Amino acid sequence: MTLASADPGDHVDQLVALTERLSALLAEQTRLFEARRPQDAATLTARSTELATLYRRESARLKADPRMIAGAPRVKRQRLVEATQAFDKVLARHGRSVYAAKTVTEGLIHAVAQEVARRRAPAAGYGPRARALSGDGSAITLNRRA
Repeated sequence: MTLASADPGDHVDQLVALTERLSALLAEQTRLFEARRPQDAATLTARSTELATLYRRESARLKADPRMIAGAPRVKRQRLVEATQAFDKVLARHGRSVYAAKTVTEGLIHAVAQEVARRRAPAAGYGPRARALSGDGSAITLNRRA
């Protein structure tokens, strides 16, 4: 999907609207992460992915052909610059909040995995008739890249 515009001014207006919608959505997700409600932020993921994909495509199109907006009034192009700068700030804050949530989650998973592994460790020593005592044979896997 791409933006369909009648003229350069209209295209700039659509780019500004897209940028502002994406900024607002990411700001809301950031607020939810910072409020320690990642499960609520997850409900916005599909829409943010859709808007981010459209934004990426339109940015690539504009980079490849700057003439798409060259004929737009200077005031509209300046508005796009301002919306993009605001988006960059929202994106940086969003990135920090997602990284923090990821770090906390990984720490919790690692702690749980260590505790489970500690409890499942085979018993040391020997039992009657000199046989090694066996512990729980089940395994636990921790993917450090998840």
